[in-house]
Amino acid sequence: MRKIGLIGGMSWFSTRTYYEHINQGVQARKGLEASAPLLIESLDFTELSRLSSAEDWTRAAQVLADSARRLETAGASAILIGANSMHKVYDTVAAAVSVPVLHIAECVGERMAAKGVKKAALIGTRNVMLESFYRQKLIARDIELLPPDMRFVETLDQIIYGQLMQGKATPQARRELKSILTYLSQDGAQAVVLGATELEMVVDVDATVLPIYDCIRIHADAAVAWILE
Repeated sequence: MRKIGLIGGMSWFSTRTYYEHINQGVQARKGLEASAPLLIESLDFTELSRLSSAEDWTRAAQVLADSARRLETAGASAILIGANSMHKVYDTVAAAVSVPVLHIAECVGERMAAKGVKKAALIGTRNVMLESFYRQKLIARDIELLPPDMRFVETLDQIIYGQLMQGKATPQARRELKSILTYLSQDGAQAVVLGATELEMVVDVDATVLPIYDCIRIHADAAVAWILE
């Protein structure tokens, strides 16, 4: 099996979920005694949370690029960035190493296109919902995305940063997400992309009004495929 590297800590709760999903995937394919050859560098999220200025993002790009180099030097044959929002600096990270960096939105778009999804909604943090770096990867697969609804942006930011990234998931947050998904269904979405790696904490991906494309599971599946290729 090939070894893969994960840039984590953004948040550590989602990093834990990556570790679980990747190992479960390898075990399902290779047997109950198998576990994934996996390198993890868990970064300090206090230095990378709620970035706003161009200087902030330039600094974040260098932090992640340095992490990717260390993982490659340690023997990783491919890299994962364990956060949707940090794919804003994907190009810088990918340019810093000679091994592939598996783009989370490309993995999601490939899965959705294979399932024939033509119209979807994307929910996540403010920068994932409002900026183009993530949305363009899905649109490139001929998937029409609903425009971001500003009524939900602040609510989702508060839930993700104020609760989920601290390991909390209140009943109110679950109700809020259920209401958002119902509205998106009424607005014509055929599916919803969970564009924040923590959102599966408050969304039952197997019991909703719409098909859910859980980015963290799909990204982890791509990692398993790479490891076992």
